[in-house]
Amino acid sequence: MSDHDADHAHKHPRLAELETMVRDGRIDTIVVAFTDMQGRLMGKRVHGQAFLDGVIDHGAHFCTYLLGTDMEMNTPDGFALMNWETGYGDWIAQPIWDQLRELPWLPGTALVLSDAIDEETGDEIPVSPRTILKRQVGRAAEMGYAIKAGSEFEFYVLKDSWDELAERDWPIPRTFGHYNEDYHLLQATKAEPLHRLLRQQMSAANVPIEFSKGEAANGQHEVNIRYDDVLESADRSVVFKHGAKEIAYLNGWGITFMAKPDHHWTGSSGHLHMSVWDAAANVPLMHASGDDPAGPYGLSTIGQQFMAGMMALSRELAVFVAPFINSYKRYASLSWAPVNVVWGRDNRTTGFRLVGRGASLHVENRFPGGDMNAYLTYAAMVGAGLYGVEHGLQLEPEFKGNGYLATGHPRMPRALYEAIRELEQSKPAREIFGDDVVEHYLNAARVEQETYDSIVHPWDRERYLERG
Repeated sequence: MSDHDADHAHKHPRLAELETMVRDGRIDTIVVAFTDMQGRLMGKRVHGQAFLDGVIDHGAHFCTYLLGTDMEMNTPDGFALMNWETGYGDWIAQPIWDQLRELPWLPGTALVLSDAIDEETGDEIPVSPRTILKRQVGRAAEMGYAIKAGSEFEFYVLKDSWDELAERDWPIPRTFGHYNEDYHLLQATKAEPLHRLLRQQMSAANVPIEFSKGEAANGQHEVNIRYDDVLESADRSVVFKHGAKEIAYLNGWGITFMAKPDHHWTGSSGHLHMSVWDAAANVPLMHASGDDPAGPYGLSTIGQQFMAGMMALSRELAVFVAPFINSYKRYASLSWAPVNVVWGRDNRTTGFRLVGRGASLHVENRFPGGDMNAYLTYAAMVGAGLYGVEHGLQLEPEFKGNGYLATGHPRMPRALYEAIRELEQSKPAREIFGDDVVEHYLNAARVEQETYDSIVHPWDRERYLERG
């Protein structure tokens, strides 16, 4: 065996497969990507020959500010790990070869997700969204659990492209459709050329799409991604959002995952479906069995405690679920987006909806929006659920009826500034994530709030220019 063959034999199978595809010309570009605080994929494109020459054997360098910036790529003060005093050096995007995907929508291109690594120590960067979720997955594993999850994403298909909207100073977009298309097959057919691309090309890129359907507004649609281990589901979620934007743009469509594009529109959700499993036996634990006394609808003790933890910390961890100013404008009564932290059996008016039966029993968290960073949102809910198990929290009684009318129950924060206060005062958040993560994302939220507060918006002029 030659030295090259011996080296090839010890490589990760997906890496070896990629090298073969580059050599035979199927792949000429490798996208090395990681997820920033806002949930966007960042990274570099590597030329095929440079890849074969070993330029990413140890990962791709990126500036530390990418994990300490805002939506506009500014460099705000207040981030301990990256600032002008530290010189904004480099970290490493270290490829996760299990997360290698060929991208059907970009010719000759493969994408590999990465973890953010300190080159000097080899340690993962603690504030990196994927690492934050990995730590919660590790906590679950130490307790003998695996968390499985699936994501639903709602989005609007637009008649206007992003370029056209930017040239017109971001007016209210025109939706692709002129009436509520919830489950409407005829209306959905009008944008089926895009939805078919999303289903087919995402599934080919190992983001298995189970359903797409019209949603409860003009031009709004929903896609369901098949459930898996929570880290895999989060990986699929970030690839889906990024890839859907690329597919739409490359084919002349407008698309948005913004939580509330206009106050007249129905908000776009990012519902999470979650369940606890026995890690060793790979069996679900949400349904009571054996000597475990069954709770409502057959919920196990662990299932009840996990749900209780998710509910108990919904307000305190809202920054990780609803990270932007706009996120909170989606929480409106009688809007299909929940407002109150209550649960119900197959009840779409409650924040937590219990669905399934027996082995399929699981909880749907309806609070996240389409704008969520899946790593952070899943991390918050896994951490909260495990907190409920560790502290033996009791699940409150089911709320029956219209959850929008629930009184005497917590309500999700009405605005980002309220969520910031909740996180500032939260001891469980620091127990779950550690001070470094909490302070980092608190700073990001404050920067977002302060930026918004300093801007004069069209609403201000409409309201005050003449009459003020």
